[in-house]
Amino acid sequence: MLELYIPKQEELWFYQKMLSDPATMSYNAHWNVSCDDYHKDTGCIDFSESEWSQWYSHWIGNEPERYYAYICRKTDGAWIGDVNFHYTYDKNWWDMGIVIYAPYRGMGYAVPALKLMLDHAFRVCKISRIHNDFELARNELAAWQTHFSAGFRELSRENGWLEVMITKEQWLNDMA
Repeated sequence: MLELYIPKQEELWFYQKMLSDPATMSYNAHWNVSCDDYHKDTGCIDFSESEWSQWYSHWIGNEPERYYAYICRKTDGAWIGDVNFHYTYDKNWWDMGIVIYAPYRGMGYAVPALKLMLDHAFRVCKISRIHNDFELARNELAAWQTHFSAGFRELSRENGWLEVMITKEQWLNDMA
């Protein structure tokens, strides 16, 4: 149903479209981020075409340290979101992200997309573990359930945060 697709630099218009869409970025609103490109009221992030080249060279072709891909629907080639992971040196793990473009939310794409990313991370990139966290006050039940359904386990709940993790061994055992 889905596959991961590494975009070409000129195809970053879709990433730009997601970052500028208030419905897609609503999860990101009201963070205390001090960044000129961030819009606190909507969660949107400016991503001008002049930034694409630098962003692309940072994210694309740098596995296993960093990985970025669009989520692509096989039936018609539609891009429905994105996934990524990057190594966090001070924690010795990879942090990840997944965004489903708002028009495609609630259609059952998140868990399969997350599983595709995990399979790539553990089988192709051979990384050891992937982490994500959520602010408990935001009560992101759908996001939490997506991660648990994909095999993540709770790492901790403290200081207002839920941390989840999955290891390569857990993934491979769950897939066996």
